[in-house]
Amino acid sequence: MAIAQTERQLVKVSVTKRNQKGEELGTVDLDPAIFGHQPNISLLHQVITAQLAAARAGTQSTKTRAQVRGGGAKPFRQKGTGRARQGSTRAPHWTGGGVALGPKPRSYSQRTPKKMIRLALLQALSDRAQSGAVALVDAWSFPTIKTKDAVAALKALDLTGRILIVVDPYDYNTVRSFANIPEVQLIDVDELNPYDILKSDVVVFTDFVLPGGGPDYGAEGAVVDVAFDASESEEGEE
Repeated sequence: MAIAQTERQLVKVSVTKRNQKGEELGTVDLDPAIFGHQPNISLLHQVITAQLAAARAGTQSTKTRAQVRGGGAKPFRQKGTGRARQGSTRAPHWTGGGVALGPKPRSYSQRTPKKMIRLALLQALSDRAQSGAVALVDAWSFPTIKTKDAVAALKALDLTGRILIVVDPYDYNTVRSFANIPEVQLIDVDELNPYDILKSDVVVFTDFVLPGGGPDYGAEGAVVDVAFDASESEEGEE
């Protein structure tokens, strides 16, 4: 994999394209506008934290002493017992009582500008590419749905570890063939996000789904869509 610095401080990255049998088909220069960024750890941390926070259900809930059933009667008389005065058996320090300062349903989503999300996605792709963790296959060809053929393809391509395969959701045979392989995660090209990219050991693209690819690699105007819902990025860009 060749890496060279450009005038705009973007890194040029090349990747070897192979077919499903593992045979080399030549070298492809990835679009530096997408795969040539220098990762910013603080930016990636902030965006991924927001992404994981947005995925939280936030439905946990506890009852306060006012919401616990019972406890209306004073448990014992105020004076003369030698014990501390008590007004209800549903106070937090009683067994079966309410919870003090317990969690209530809430939203954990954070406001994240769309430009920041998009830049984090580009930096995550760049990190994988510059680490040699991007693989390019010309196309997946599965005449029928067969997990055995998918496993054989991964072996031929020498792909191991946690594998993120970017797929065309309409390529049904490919999606179903890889679906039952534990170490493989499938993701729609429109759903690419920094977290899934960075937690994988290798990201696999085909010509059809390669960002900035297609018939003319590195074509001007190539864009990567923002995928994850961090509260819909709230009020837009900054």
